[in-house]
Amino acid sequence: MELYLDTSDIAEVARLARIFPLQGVTTNPSIIAKGGQPVWDVLPQLRDALGGSGILFAQVMGRNAEQMVTEAKQLTERVSGLVVKIPVTPEGLAAIKQLKALGIPMLGTAVYSAAQGLLAALAGADYVAPYVNRIDAQGGDGIKTVQELQSLLEMHAPHAKVLAASFKTPRQALDCLLVGCEAITLPLDVAQQFLASPAVDAAVVKFEQDWQGAFGSLCL
Repeated sequence: MELYLDTSDIAEVARLARIFPLQGVTTNPSIIAKGGQPVWDVLPQLRDALGGSGILFAQVMGRNAEQMVTEAKQLTERVSGLVVKIPVTPEGLAAIKQLKALGIPMLGTAVYSAAQGLLAALAGADYVAPYVNRIDAQGGDGIKTVQELQSLLEMHAPHAKVLAASFKTPRQALDCLLVGCEAITLPLDVAQQFLASPAVDAAVVKFEQDWQGAFGSLCL
């Protein structure tokens, strides 16, 4: 399983990278725009925040295949260990086919159906990102879409992985993993909810109180 953070917040990536077993960070144009820094400044800082290693994901902005290919080349030439995100549109599929021939690693993004994700994988994408919560918001079933896509990739494109995205709760992410998803990317609030529990905090306090009551200190 691969675990990513979906953010461009340098400080939070540095803080959580110390705690979580992260493989890297995913970004998109909206995330980069929210941070207010150019992508060329953000990506090296994210790499540093991860401790100098880890996989980074960044998205092209071109609307046609030629522009997408040009931008993908620029991204991978300037940032090592980068996976290029390509929207799975007709032009995006054309770009994925060309970039596959160039050996550039890719993620097919903005996936709203299992069929769309399968096409991206068959065209050459290494990862496919279904938008779980957004599918639910449109009246679909995000978890079922992930399950169907996972099964399709196992049968027809075993080189590719589902990297599920767009979560509002930890439960959504766990359900994706339970249906076989091999990678997830979490927004900061959902990542922090994985460990946030008043019951856990209360248990630790009780352990400390009992120990200190018996031995007079909190040292072993």
